[in-house]
Amino acid sequence: MTLNLTTTAKTFGDGTKALLPTNLKVNTGEIVSLLGPSGCGKTTLLRIIAGLETPDPGGKIWFDSDDVTDLPVERRQVGMVFQSYALFPNMSVRANIGYGLKMKKLPKADIEARVSEVLEMCQLNDYAQRAITALSGGQRQRVALARAIAPRPRLLLLDEPLSALDAALRETLRDELAILLRKFNITAIFVTHDQNEAMAIADRVAVMSHGEIVQSGTPEELYRKPNSTFVASFVGSAMHLAGEINGSKLKLKGGEVSLPADGTGCEAFVRAENIQINKNGSLSGYVDTVTFLGTHYRVGISGVISEPITSIFSGNKVPKLGEKIRLTIETQSILLLPSKA
Repeated sequence: MTLNLTTTAKTFGDGTKALLPTNLKVNTGEIVSLLGPSGCGKTTLLRIIAGLETPDPGGKIWFDSDDVTDLPVERRQVGMVFQSYALFPNMSVRANIGYGLKMKKLPKADIEARVSEVLEMCQLNDYAQRAITALSGGQRQRVALARAIAPRPRLLLLDEPLSALDAALRETLRDELAILLRKFNITAIFVTHDQNEAMAIADRVAVMSHGEIVQSGTPEELYRKPNSTFVASFVGSAMHLAGEINGSKLKLKGGEVSLPADGTGCEAFVRAENIQINKNGSLSGYVDTVTFLGTHYRVGISGVISEPITSIFSGNKVPKLGEKIRLTIETQSILLLPSKA
């Protein structure tokens, strides 16, 4: 199913513009993430698509060729997975998954067949008769997904589905969720404020700020070609190289670097993996922190600009605290961006 939103906005009764006029198209089978900080409008947009909020006059929501703008939530054939999962604790896994089908008054044989199908797809057969209270957080997440998929919705909506899990489990289930969504081959939109989650799961990411989509593209496009300082900072945590531009050079507190010729603005940004520690570097600074993260070190460095910056170091001889070091930032790795988001 294709989703198409045209000039869809939301103004609440107190005058708050939670969502500015928004256009968004999601192709059949595509997984799109709405990514942004708290209060940027992503959950409001998701609720409008679901039918839980009414858009301002003039906005339209299309499911394929069907105008669903005025349809109530129960008639939109949308599956939803919430942060809390909203599972019934007094029911078994099988009963939870079949609940929506039972409410639709499907024949018992059809219900059993569909529940068995999604139990298999979500690898929940061994837990079918267990109570929800006897499951781990990851298992509950899979039950919530299975329950949303069982009625075969036209569209699947997920609101921060992994946020209730601890960090280690969230990373494992992030990859599992990406596999499951593609196995279902269903059009899906999920809301998150976690850039790693969005980039690992989505085919396309729509970055939101102050009630509007400021850039939409594949995870790689957003990472390599952000269109603003906001996107560069939010996706991949690029650091601002505040200094004085003189022609093709950027003068910093710790030295000079050459600027790329193809930038679109006058604000320079760089990512931690592109700051290389080596003895022939054109920049100098001092080691403030060294954090071992297994596959690499994160080295905090002062003296390059007025604020500390971070370098990813993968070598064996990590510099020591307080040591003066030389750094290289390759010209092609610098992002030159306009100052406004």
